[in-house]
Formats: sequence, structure tokens, C-alpha cells
Amino acid sequence: MIFRLLTVTWVTASSERLGLRNLGGMAAPAPAPRRTARVLPRNPVTSALFMLLFTAGLYVVEAFDVVSGHVLDRNYGIEPLEADGLDGVLFAPLLHADWGHLAANTVPFLVLGFLAMAGGVRQFVVVTAMIWILGGLGVWLTGGYGSGFHIGASGLIFGWLVFLLTRGFFARSGLQILMAVGLFLVWGGILFGVLPGQPGISWQAHLFGALAGLLAARLAARADRRAVRGA
Repeated sequence: MIFRLLTVTWVTASSERLGLRNLGGMAAPAPAPRRTARVLPRNPVTSALFMLLFTAGLYVVEAFDVVSGHVLDRNYGIEPLEADGLDGVLFAPLLHADWGHLAANTVPFLVLGFLAMAGGVRQFVVVTAMIWILGGLGVWLTGGYGSGFHIGASGLIFGWLVFLLTRGFFARSGLQILMAVGLFLVWGGILFGVLPGQPGISWQAHLFGALAGLLAARLAARADRRAVRGA
């Protein structure tokens, strides 16, 4: 009996050291810890195709807008403090003033959107929706009555960028912080766009998109920590 007890104790301890767990007296592999501090999507090809289709959709919308005489810009842009312009919160990120405006947004939209999918589809949808809605509402509230239509995906781009720059600090992930440094070296200069001063540029969209991205990074890191503890 004593020998059997010592044997069971030794097997149990050895199993724990090797990452095994006991199932009805049988040793079985313990579940691998959930990895949340990723820098690239788990399925990069699928994520890249999704962002390519998303971007292609922006070009389709712009083509229709150009053919229609920019009717979409006038009817679905954000008009600050105008009740009729509130629906622009939902549609403004899909609209652009011209092809040059869309072309300038294309590369950062593709790259940052792809990287923002590292936490999975569900996190990407929540983060994007938060930036989209909160950023748009910020523009509607502070854009200035009679300032015209606010359109473009730059608010979303700023939100994704700030999300990617700060999530590593909230998550205490050295790998994500390292990526943030690289992103800052490439695109950090655009953060000056949150400051007013350049005519024709919706700095409000940049500012509130960035603030929403910061909030999303904090909430995402908190959710990931809870998920790891519960795994």
C-alpha cells in the first residue's frame, strides 16, 4: 500500500512537470495555455483576403459616388450637430472626397487592419466597431456646426494605429511592444493629424478615432487576461 501511494504521488508530480493532467487515473496532455499576445493573425492568408475585399469595397463605393456626382458624400457624411447628419456616423468611414483621398488611405488601411486582426475575428469586430462608432460620435459632437461633411476612413486608421501602438503596454507583451516601436517609426508621424490647423482635414475624426483605439486596447488587454485566467 505504501509503495503504491508513493508510486501514484511520483507519477502525478511527474505528469504535472511534463504538462500532463490526470483523467480518471490516466495521464493526459494538459491543454496548452491560450496565447493572446499575438502580433500577426492566426490565419494570415484569410485575414489578408478579408482586408483586400474590405478595401476593394471602398473602391466600389467611391466609383459609385463619382458616377453619381458625389451624392453619397452629401447624403451620408457626418454633419456635426445636425440630426440629419447623425447617420453619417455609420457611413462616413466608407466614403472619400476623391480618388486621391482614397489612395492615400489605402496602404495604412490594409496593413493596420490586417495587424489589428491578430487577436481574432471577434476582437477585431469589437475594436473596429468601437473606433467606428465612438470616433464618429466625437466628430458629430465637436466637428463644428455648419463645418460641412466629414468623410473618410482616416479616423478608423488612427484608431487601429493607436490600438496597435498601446495594446502591448496594457497586455505587458514585449513582442507587441516591439511591433509598436516599428509601427511608430513608420507611421508615428501621422499622429500629428490629431491637432487642428490643416484646412479640409477632419482632425476631430483623427483625434476621436485615436482615443477610441486607446480605449479599445485597454479593454482588449483586460479581456485577454480574463480569458487566460479562465483557460
